[in-house]
Amino acid sequence: MEEKGKGLKIVSLSNYHSPEVKEYNNKNYITYGKNNSYFQWLFDVYRGSATNTACINSISDLIYGKGLASKQAKLRATDWLNVSTTFKEKDLRKAILDYKVTGQCAFQIQYAGGHKKVLSATHIPIQTLAPNKELDENGDVLSYFYHADWSKKRNDGELEEIAAFGQSKDGIEIMYIKNYNPGLFWFGLPDWFASATWAEVEEEISNYQLNDIKNSFAPTLLISFNNGKPETEEEENAIVKQVNNSLTGTSNQSKVLMTWSDSKENETTFTVVPMSDAPAHYEYVSSEAQRKILLGHRITSPMLLGISSTNGFGSNKDELMVASQLMESLVIKPFRQSIVNAIDEVISFNGITMSIYFDSLNPFVTDDSLDAAPVSMSAEEPNNFSDDEGESMLDNLIGEEMSDEWELVDKREYSDENSSVEEWANKLIKPKTELAIIKSFPNQESYLDKGSYKVRYEYSEKYSSGKSRKFCKDMMGRTSRGVVYRKDDIDLASFQGVNKELGHNKKSYSLFKYKGGVNCGHYWAENLYRLKTKTDGTPYEDKALSSSEEVDKIKGYNPKPAGNRESKIAPKDMPNNGHHPNYKG
Repeated sequence: MEEKGKGLKIVSLSNYHSPEVKEYNNKNYITYGKNNSYFQWLFDVYRGSATNTACINSISDLIYGKGLASKQAKLRATDWLNVSTTFKEKDLRKAILDYKVTGQCAFQIQYAGGHKKVLSATHIPIQTLAPNKELDENGDVLSYFYHADWSKKRNDGELEEIAAFGQSKDGIEIMYIKNYNPGLFWFGLPDWFASATWAEVEEEISNYQLNDIKNSFAPTLLISFNNGKPETEEEENAIVKQVNNSLTGTSNQSKVLMTWSDSKENETTFTVVPMSDAPAHYEYVSSEAQRKILLGHRITSPMLLGISSTNGFGSNKDELMVASQLMESLVIKPFRQSIVNAIDEVISFNGITMSIYFDSLNPFVTDDSLDAAPVSMSAEEPNNFSDDEGESMLDNLIGEEMSDEWELVDKREYSDENSSVEEWANKLIKPKTELAIIKSFPNQESYLDKGSYKVRYEYSEKYSSGKSRKFCKDMMGRTSRGVVYRKDDIDLASFQGVNKELGHNKKSYSLFKYKGGVNCGHYWAENLYRLKTKTDGTPYEDKALSSSEEVDKIKGYNPKPAGNRESKIAPKDMPNNGHHPNYKG
């Protein structure tokens, strides 16, 4: 504004307002801010603050860790190759960074063979997508609209519509992952959103100090012209421009005030009230901004980012250990689980059921994965057995108690000579076209399951001596309660070293082959379960079942897992009572 009778120009600054988090309702789609502009604001805040950038980059690296892993990788090399080639490192890292910065990420799922198999899952920049307003009957998004740069979109004809994952039979679909936030339906918010303003404060302090240095710490300059005010505003603006060009330049943005008066006696008088403790004030604001940013990211100790800290711990190692464990449990694992759940959905389309996880980089977090699969046989153990002989580690062998929805229809010993599951089932029930397909989800079904049938293994006793090992007693106790096991469970327990104290040189061995060890009188019975039907003949509803497929589309069941011949044989009936070939009695 210009004060009347004076030649003084005053520029006022408006109050700061952060961008409004708003889901814009357009004709056919919803954008995150006008033209998806809120994504760009989040990117700017991520890049502008040194502390915020360090937090986001570090947490993203911790989420990815050493990458995807599976304890079943060596046992099921073909399936693991499919998983690791579908979700490549570069795509996972990009998606994780998007997820941390914006609270959401997306993969472009490409199919092969006419939507019969997922070929790849590649990262797609989250700011390029906007969800379709139309939802299905379950309230799920049907499709997403794509544009490389929404700020340059001229009309909706430039948009490309891509179906959401599981909503079409197209060759390409979008898998969208986001956090839930109250008040937002279509988009997520980053977990650090509450500290975004403090990230901007840190950025502005940095800009101020940089300008101060470029100004050579020069104070504000006052210029008074005492020969009268220019006749026109154009002349006045020309003088202002000339002064700025002469005294400041592009790298010396000092503050210049200019006034015009008729004489020295009539010049404008300014009284400057300097901040007496400016250095301390800015140091406090900077420290407070850093603290609030760390709080927003739930970083319990700045030591995790290499920032020194004094908080009463006995040593930096103590602080790092506690902070790392808290970070892993409260921050890292929830991010990982969301991504792993999405990966499970994708790979299950290819019929793969594997327990996958992200291998941790954290030196203070125990990694329970093993490097090699068990290959050794039973132990060189004496023939007298005691109740407390070795640790069975049965907590790592998770069994399954079949629900009332399933009934046992037949039982047989496992053998290479066994007929397929379909042939076995067809002797008991017809027609096979009425059977449903089980959808694959980790920890629920086995790769041996087919149609409305489940195959589980039961730990059974052939010879009763009354001197069974603790492992066998515990297993038989579970059998009496109706607990049975997937082949996957048995292999994984072997891989983890369950009962390895009874293995040759105390190494892991195949529980499927050698059960409780030398002279064991137990074997594995192969049980077939059928989904019960209601009185009207229709199967009970089960979230793991789909009635949209026919059992005649199922591939033949003829697996040859390691130890299949020996699974039905009690070690007591094996050569040398099941001893390892290198055992010397």
